[in-house]
Amino acid sequence: MRNEILWGIMLLVNFFSIIFIYKKFGKLGLFMWVPISSILANIQVVLLVNLFGFETTLGNIMYAGGFLVTDILSENYGEDEAKTAVKLGFFSMIVTAIIMKIAVSFVPSAVQEGVANFQSLKMIFDFMPRILFAGLVAYGISQRHDVWAYKFWKNRFPSKKHIWIRNNFSTLISQLIDNLIFTTIAFAGVYPMQVLVEIFIVTYVMKVIVATLDTPFVYLASYLKENKKVSENILI
Repeated sequence: MRNEILWGIMLLVNFFSIIFIYKKFGKLGLFMWVPISSILANIQVVLLVNLFGFETTLGNIMYAGGFLVTDILSENYGEDEAKTAVKLGFFSMIVTAIIMKIAVSFVPSAVQEGVANFQSLKMIFDFMPRILFAGLVAYGISQRHDVWAYKFWKNRFPSKKHIWIRNNFSTLISQLIDNLIFTTIAFAGVYPMQVLVEIFIVTYVMKVIVATLDTPFVYLASYLKENKKVSENILI
């Protein structure tokens, strides 16, 4: 149960961190969170773990947090702001990959610890270009769909009490699109087909759980905005 407990803790830390940074820094805080979640998700996704008896990759919580951020932006500020967040995610992923690729290309110190540190990072960031490409394609298509779908459902169910409809209907389909694209590009040929299918199914189930559990936080963010409990001193 250790992994499951840690997964639950990470889920809560992720969601409450988003609400905290939003309350503290307003819209800017949400924009700040997008690079954090994008970078961490693409690092964590190379880690294969066992959750609830199934093999799955980490990173699904951080990545799903990006959908929560764009849904909050769509709900409270509109489609254009959500699109800006998506562009920030793109930029952060590309720059991280380029800079870290240069970093691990340096000749390491002859000190044993220095060599070991380089090799550890190299294992992650030499694998990252494929992960980056998969992430960029999946991120771009799924996030644009999410922003479009959120507006689509908001136009049809504009009431605040229907936030759960637009939040879940947009995110669940977007997560399916993301998972299909990412798993295929990132891991086809890396893991056996049986493991690949298991990763796809379990990862999507995890994302469905995360997407469902993030709904109260969209309501909370909407409440904070309506009641002017969000800092708007720093705006972009």
